[in-house]
Amino acid sequence: MSRTCLFIFLLVLVGCDNKIQKEDLDHLNGYWEISQVKFPDGRKKEYTVNTSIDFIEINDLKGFRKKVQPNVTGTYRTSNDAEPFVILEKDGQFLIQYRNGTTTWEEVLLAVSPHTFSVKNPENITYSYNRYQPLNTQN
Repeated sequence: MSRTCLFIFLLVLVGCDNKIQKEDLDHLNGYWEISQVKFPDGRKKEYTVNTSIDFIEINDLKGFRKKVQPNVTGTYRTSNDAEPFVILEKDGQFLIQYRNGTTTWEEVLLAVSPHTFSVKNPENITYSYNRYQPLNTQN
């Protein structure tokens, strides 16, 4: 009986590990909309409607992020501006490092799944995103 309990405990413990794996990073590819910002003092700002969304493309730990505006026709309006980044693994965490001219900044990737991801910036502000679902205007 005690071995069974120990086995179940270890299984639950391993199952609760939310550590991001390198393979999970492919989930970042695609269109994302911000859902919530959590500030260091505990305040939260919820986003229910977004006029612009983020498009992320990653390949071999390098990628870019750009803002796009979805249209009701299912297309996106965009500019040529994109923020290039690299993903670094440091101390068991994945960091997204952006470099724009002389400015460099990092975000810690807190969680990533096929439908959500979240990052924390150096000011301890957490940004949560949901996979963008285009509006279905055809009934």
